[in-house]
Amino acid sequence: MENQMDFEKDTPAPERVLIIGAHPDDAVLGCGGTIVKYTGESRDVYLCLATRAYTPDWSPEYVANQMKELEESNRVLGIKKTFYLNYPAARLDTVPQKELNDTLWRVINELKPQLIYVNDGDDLNADHRLLFESALVATRPINGYIKRVLSYSTSEWGPIRVPFSPNVYVNITGTFDCKIKAMQCFASEIRPYPHPRSPEIIKALAEKRGSEAGVALAEAFRLIREVI
Repeated sequence: MENQMDFEKDTPAPERVLIIGAHPDDAVLGCGGTIVKYTGESRDVYLCLATRAYTPDWSPEYVANQMKELEESNRVLGIKKTFYLNYPAARLDTVPQKELNDTLWRVINELKPQLIYVNDGDDLNADHRLLFESALVATRPINGYIKRVLSYSTSEWGPIRVPFSPNVYVNITGTFDCKIKAMQCFASEIRPYPHPRSPEIIKALAEKRGSEAGVALAEAFRLIREVI
């Protein structure tokens, strides 16, 4: 029994994963299948949501419902906890960059994740770009616990500067159905075909990424930094 206890004590804990997203559905669109793979391996996956809708730009009903949709989606994915930064959606450019950097760093320092995923810095959406830049500051290699930082793209109508060029692929053939189920929790965001947020186009993109990696369905990421 003593040897067994020593073995359990020395066994490394599963990697802690943090998904940073500008908007409630970003994590599902960008890495929903990957999240399900992690939670299926008993890894703790956390979500840091940077913005939320607000009145009067959105109705009170929409604002309240969006949070309910997120909670439902998180249950499907197996997200352990969500950190809400509560900055205004589509107005992240009104937040002082140092404030965003510091707020994001506090979340990262509390969790001490080994893996981090964040919106890509070349997305068309300004919130995505600003969050990516803050993530670069908040994940500077001065702590030792962050082993991998990757970005994911959810840009729907093209990049602002250069095309998204992934160099890391995750086979989600076995978890894609769960990704779609999680996305369908966002009834306010799902659109009919051929919109990029339609289930058909989400699958088409997964098939394209899969063809780039030699698997049926995949999600793609850009490796920002890795420590091995």
